[in-house]
Amino acid sequence: MTDPSQVNDTVQAHYARSGVGGLILAALEQAGKDLNRLTPEDLAPIDEFHIRGRAATLELARIARVDSSKRVLDVGSGVGGTSRCLAREFGCHVTGIDLTEEYCIAAAMLSDRIGLAELVDYRQGDATNLPFPDASFDIVWTEHAAMNIPDKPRLYREMHRVLKPGGTLAIYDVLAGPSGPVLFPVPWARTAAASFLVTPDELRSLLEEAGFTIAAWLDTTDAARAWFVALAEKIRKEGMPPLGFHVLLGSDFQAMAQNQRRNLEDGRIVLAQVVAKR
Repeated sequence: MTDPSQVNDTVQAHYARSGVGGLILAALEQAGKDLNRLTPEDLAPIDEFHIRGRAATLELARIARVDSSKRVLDVGSGVGGTSRCLAREFGCHVTGIDLTEEYCIAAAMLSDRIGLAELVDYRQGDATNLPFPDASFDIVWTEHAAMNIPDKPRLYREMHRVLKPGGTLAIYDVLAGPSGPVLFPVPWARTAAASFLVTPDELRSLLEEAGFTIAAWLDTTDAARAWFVALAEKIRKEGMPPLGFHVLLGSDFQAMAQNQRRNLEDGRIVLAQVVAKR
């Protein structure tokens, strides 16, 4: 049986970099950005910490019918890129929750700097024990977070609990592919100790067992593969730019990117966008 507190420690150790907000600001400055006049576009290279970035977020948002009347919970909100994108594009209020305190602090700081503080807020917390009352949100959103969570039945039950009746769950996740184990390190885990992938069939069963009805299911592996091949090739040729995911994950992001490319090309992982209803 996996010890949840031990897993949480391993996951936090993977993501946490002391003073990550300061590291991001330093990288922005190095990239020639004016820190007193930051724009969402300035943050783009680091903001959307998932495969295919903002394009994937906006695709899923349209399927999930995000609009300004919706109250959204972003589970695994990271440094706040997705919450800022949704708030800015659709005018909705987004609450982010993340296990890593440093990410929550950085997310609030960056949101404030681009003038979105009134539409977004962040809480440090555990996705399997959400600190919100029942039926609090119209949409629960999660991108590239469940890979780090072993207790998936509890995760999806909690998401179901905090959704209003008729509410929407929007998922964009990395799933286990048919071609054997993942090559580590990858962006979400340096070793198998922090990685808990399920297959598409397992995810479907987990959602149905938690009480959800699946409304849409898109396999986006081909688009993910093309995006990551291009990213890995760019890093191989040009090295790391001043601003990128390595600011969050450190110098071994280069190895993570090459492994992620191989995992996608070999079919060790697949990508899915899923919308389900409570």
